[in-house]
Amino acid sequence: MSKVRLDLEKVRAARGYARHIAEDTQKFVEAHTTVAVERTVLRLLGVDGVNEEGIPLPNVVVDHLKEKKVLENGAAFYVGNAMASLKLSPMEIAEEVAKGTLDLTKLPLADAFERSLLIKEKAEEMVQRIKENRQVREEKLDAFGDKKGPYLYVIVATGNIYADIVQAKAAAKQGADIIAVIRTTGQSLLDYVPYGATTEGFGGTMATQENFRLMREALDESGEELGRYIRLCNYCSGLCMPEIAAMGAMERLDVMLNDALYGILFRDINMKRTLVDQYFSRAINGYAGVIINTGEDNYLTTADAYEEAHTVLASQFINEQFALKAGLPEEQMGLGHAFEMDPSLKNGFLYELAQAQMAREIFPKAPLKYMPPTKFMTGDIFKGQVQNTLFNMVTIMTGQKLHLLGMMTEAIHTPFLSDRAVAIENASYIFNTMEDFGEEIEFKKGGIMEQRVEEVLSETVTLLKTIQEEGLFKTLETGKFAGIKRPQDGGKGLQGVVKKSAAYENPFFELLLDGRVK
Repeated sequence: MSKVRLDLEKVRAARGYARHIAEDTQKFVEAHTTVAVERTVLRLLGVDGVNEEGIPLPNVVVDHLKEKKVLENGAAFYVGNAMASLKLSPMEIAEEVAKGTLDLTKLPLADAFERSLLIKEKAEEMVQRIKENRQVREEKLDAFGDKKGPYLYVIVATGNIYADIVQAKAAAKQGADIIAVIRTTGQSLLDYVPYGATTEGFGGTMATQENFRLMREALDESGEELGRYIRLCNYCSGLCMPEIAAMGAMERLDVMLNDALYGILFRDINMKRTLVDQYFSRAINGYAGVIINTGEDNYLTTADAYEEAHTVLASQFINEQFALKAGLPEEQMGLGHAFEMDPSLKNGFLYELAQAQMAREIFPKAPLKYMPPTKFMTGDIFKGQVQNTLFNMVTIMTGQKLHLLGMMTEAIHTPFLSDRAVAIENASYIFNTMEDFGEEIEFKKGGIMEQRVEEVLSETVTLLKTIQEEGLFKTLETGKFAGIKRPQDGGKGLQGVVKKSAAYENPFFELLLDGRVK
């Protein structure tokens, strides 16, 4: 039974509108590829490293095909053809292209069956590796057991991967369940993925495959010592969204920030580029067993959390449908929301509780990601501790799953180890002392909370109906999300979007979406 007496007809209507929105947008998505998608194909085929100038080899090959105006056929088409003609591996082919000794477009066309077979066999090797990584995670969770209640989720953000490792291990010992390595400021706008271990970053650390490997190894060591599986999170967003998803799958990350709309709204990345990229990234994350985190909480740091709550719910419905299109199950959808109302708002706690309960009931299988107060944190650490305590209470009362810990020093500095310790102690105390509180209470019929849920849900249905009529692209142009307007052909990365030809090849979609590995 719904505690807030949800109008299930309105929930069904909202989900139906969101499904139509996703299906309409998907027509464009499936007809196009991007430079990031094709670089991801190369990475999944085993292409890695950089040339003499430090340019990643996947970029070198994709730029080569784009300059020749043949990217519409897909990188797999030309690499497979070269494999058949030259009997070289994808990595060897990339190295020859990088040296300038091979023009992939000048090779005679090999037998189509042989070309596709060679590529598929190579693709199956990587998909099998990703499958085995997922099995390792599941075996560790079986051995250690998994947590029933909310996961305590903390961040590290030193800029130096080796310092991050020290902080991450300390946080794990303090009780953290998820370690998120914050990505350095601006990396989402780089149209390439840096290579190797990195020791410099601003407000975070570079997301690279080697950094992923190093942190995964460190957290596995801590997990063995502590008898717990420590999940690792990073940021699969921006202009390299699918590439980072692939690297995460290869190195057994567990959680990825991965939103269909975030990059468009908050990083001014072209909407066409983002929506094509998110599809492949989510197919990878779905197969790898990665929980995605969506970014609706960011709406509430831009717009008013009370007035614009319906945009959060509408985005959650849309993210859900795009994820389902990519084969990502509900159990891996960490749909986002946040405790961000103005503390001076009368009955604000009731509104926060109502909205969190509403999200929990509308998306019952999703491991919801609940974000702490940030917008109205002032630097008063005592008031901040109270705000975080109220946030912790809503989490345990409504069954949120990924609980990003609020820091009392928010708005002052990057958290110290001691700040994280205090935050973990606060949340652990609240979660223990109120563990079954949510099951012991009922919400007043016709009360403030029920009325709030009805209001937000009704506004959501109206908004989604409008989006269905206008189309998602037009909606993003008119600024209905977070009050931010983005032109269809503006923003960063549009030049990297390419319409697929009839000859286009990408063996990974079939392998990832149907889950078959020989």
